[in-house]
Amino acid sequence: MPDPLLSDQPLPPVAKEVPTSQLLHGELRLDPYAWLRDRDDPEVTAYLEAENAYTDAMMRHAEPLQEALYQEMLARIKEDDASVPARHGEYLYYSRTETGKAYPIYCRRHASEDAPEQIYFDQNAEAAGHAFYQLGALEVSPDHRLLAILEDVNGYEDFTLRVKDLGTGLWLADRVEQLGFGLAWASDNVTVFYLTTDEAKRTDRVWRHLLGTRREADVAVFHEPGVLYNVGVQRSRSGEFIVISSSSFTDAEVWLVNAAQPAAPAKLVRARRDLVEYDVEPGDGWLYLCTNEDAPNFKVMRAPVDAPSAWQEWLPHRPDAFVEGVHAFRRFVVVQERKRGLRTLRVADLARGTTHDVEFPEAAYGVSVGANPEFDTATLRLTYSSLVTPNTVFDYDLSERTRTQRKKDEVLGGYDETQYAIERLEATARDGTRVPVSLMYRTPFVRDGQRPLLLYAYGSYGYTMEPTFSSTRVSLIDRGFVFAIAHVRGGQEMGRAWYDDGKMMRKMNTFTDFIDVADHLVREQLTSPDRLAANGGSAGGLLMGVIANLRPELFRTIVADVPFVDVINTMLDASIPLTAQEWLQWGNPQEAEAYAYLRTYSPYDNVAPKGYPRMLVTSGINDSRVAFWEPAKWVAKLRASKTDTRPLLLKMHLGAGHGGASGRYERLRETALRWAFILDG
Repeated sequence: MPDPLLSDQPLPPVAKEVPTSQLLHGELRLDPYAWLRDRDDPEVTAYLEAENAYTDAMMRHAEPLQEALYQEMLARIKEDDASVPARHGEYLYYSRTETGKAYPIYCRRHASEDAPEQIYFDQNAEAAGHAFYQLGALEVSPDHRLLAILEDVNGYEDFTLRVKDLGTGLWLADRVEQLGFGLAWASDNVTVFYLTTDEAKRTDRVWRHLLGTRREADVAVFHEPGVLYNVGVQRSRSGEFIVISSSSFTDAEVWLVNAAQPAAPAKLVRARRDLVEYDVEPGDGWLYLCTNEDAPNFKVMRAPVDAPSAWQEWLPHRPDAFVEGVHAFRRFVVVQERKRGLRTLRVADLARGTTHDVEFPEAAYGVSVGANPEFDTATLRLTYSSLVTPNTVFDYDLSERTRTQRKKDEVLGGYDETQYAIERLEATARDGTRVPVSLMYRTPFVRDGQRPLLLYAYGSYGYTMEPTFSSTRVSLIDRGFVFAIAHVRGGQEMGRAWYDDGKMMRKMNTFTDFIDVADHLVREQLTSPDRLAANGGSAGGLLMGVIANLRPELFRTIVADVPFVDVINTMLDASIPLTAQEWLQWGNPQEAEAYAYLRTYSPYDNVAPKGYPRMLVTSGINDSRVAFWEPAKWVAKLRASKTDTRPLLLKMHLGAGHGGASGRYERLRETALRWAFILDG
């Protein structure tokens, strides 16, 4: 990239400094860019627009590369495509896409032979006139006559409930606004349960709405006052219950409403206990409970439906298997587990009293259980992929132990998976821990340190980063890149202890694991520091901010998406969405010990006058999870402090939230910008 200090290059925006101060635990904290929090301030808008203009100007010379990347990524996608139909009652449900249309079209047809297609929801039509459009729920009533949706038209995740009559195609008058994610139909087909949020956007109440009545008549079914907890609601696969959950990062409780009697009071399964998590999956006469009670890697209990607190052990705790969840059907129970970092599926045949594992062929892969809406079935819908294998949909016969491939995504443009290889290796962290790394590259591969490499990680909330396929990465790999995922602590790849070792007062392990993986890749000559790029988003963006401060010389380029970088200031303000409950994830800086630890790594607080890598930072003005001002303040402080002339760019989406653009074509444009920035270095 051209040197921005040359006379024909634009000068970067300079944010004014308006110091604010705060005395905390004996330290005077100065924040010169706190004024950027006010999104209604015209100066803030002007500054963000100036940053976008600067980014556009600095990347103008790479616009041909961006366009080439966009076109080749688009060319790999089968634009006219359809999902595999899933049986639900008397209908087969599926979605499809059409060339030139940004959103899915949701369809169904009667399961009888040669039945015509019915488009029951065209997201493109509903998105017309909106720069942003996403769904928070799309649920058909049990009798298949009505559709309830939650829609968000600005990215802030304030959803509106709407209900459509699928017989007439008309929308009902019912409209409930400012809701959270999630809804559930009762069995009477006229009652809908939904969620609202408090001032900090914490889902805290479940409501019951009767179609045709005003919102003022809706009944609050459940309220969770504790600021550490989020509430969820869903209809069980069995159709017997509306399941209400209230959970923090360390404990939980579940309530059940009889779906056939929606006005009946919710019944508690078991009151919460300190440090005990559990969730409930209703089966045939039994509740299956996944819990960590006396089981660090979780186990499965069960209880009779009519005695939900009478837990009995069904699948015991095993140190070598981390239980992720349970999928219950009338005659089978599928337990989702993780062994040696990879997901496995354990199938229990309830009638035969037998169990078996579903096996998968590759050294590194990802597999997910589909929606599987039918309760009385012997077929399990799975989606499998690896870094080189495109998404492949299977129907697995739970009784016969056979699988049938229903679809493998077509990757157009000449993609040949035999020309690529995957590896699973381990890097030794500084404390001796072996950190798994998944790799994809084009063959042949000579380990001489000359290959550029993109290292990706997330590493928070126990979220496991699966080594699955993405056709957009091929544009990097075909240009010589190695793609690598560092499965750092903070996720749950290696079990619950992997998560516990990467949060709270052990959070630094996440960051040093990533650095140690990068050092290992350089040492093994898979790449070199002048060819090494790093990428992460949200909490993974926090990771990018920390490594930029700790080891800037190790990375040529860093791309930080919607980065959580102003950690202490955010954790001090409980009015900000997500803050209070996240004290159990990061610590509460109002406590001296937690503050001292956060102070060691918070990216914004540790910016220093030194050289930094080339950096691209992305965000969205309507982001309710990581507020736009965090990356904006961070970039302003970096620009004022850093001693190098390498590019530092901020791209602020002025019409989207945490996930970026909502339409598939604009998402490709965003990816093209990221890839072009990485390649241009």
